[in-house]
Amino acid sequence: MTKQLPPGQFETEKWPILHDGDVYQFDESTWEFRLFGDVKEEVSLSYQQVMELPKTISTIDMHCVTTWSKFDTTFEGIAFREFLRFVELAPDVKYVKIYGYLKGDRFGYSANLPLEALMGDDALFVYRWKDKRHDWQDISPKHGYPLRFIPPASFYLWKGTKWASGIQFMKKDEPGYWEQRGFSMTANPFKEERFADPNDNVKLF
Repeated sequence: MTKQLPPGQFETEKWPILHDGDVYQFDESTWEFRLFGDVKEEVSLSYQQVMELPKTISTIDMHCVTTWSKFDTTFEGIAFREFLRFVELAPDVKYVKIYGYLKGDRFGYSANLPLEALMGDDALFVYRWKDKRHDWQDISPKHGYPLRFIPPASFYLWKGTKWASGIQFMKKDEPGYWEQRGFSMTANPFKEERFADPNDNVKLF
């Protein structure tokens, strides 16, 4: 079946590396994954606890706002929905922010997403990958090791937080790192939602 290339995109077999700031240096002894926000009780998970969760293997297309698209990359990871077992959400939670490392701050990066879009096998916190040119291998530190969120293909890849460190559950949609810098809140590549809609009334840095 022929894949649909979103408007303004070109196809590549490479997985380009793009991020703001330095590369996180993983230390299992200090690493934690936080679940917080509009929940009954906040939870902090160790690396071992996260890696003991059920695993999912899924093939996902990636679309970067810088105009490249990569089809059919297969990832092994932990489905977003698996983390819901640890928290009781407040009524009317409809959004999340997924946090990650940025410039020395374990929670310096964030990306907002609608909760309902993350319940399938195509919303994964990944640690291994392969494609038609590469056998199974760990994701590299530059790609987000030890844990990187890969969003469904209906979102541009900046919603895919590298060096993931936690999930904030929210009743109202709030902008993340790039959304505060003029990028779209919804980020649908097939609608070419690259930049902010003035009607979103997002306060920009």
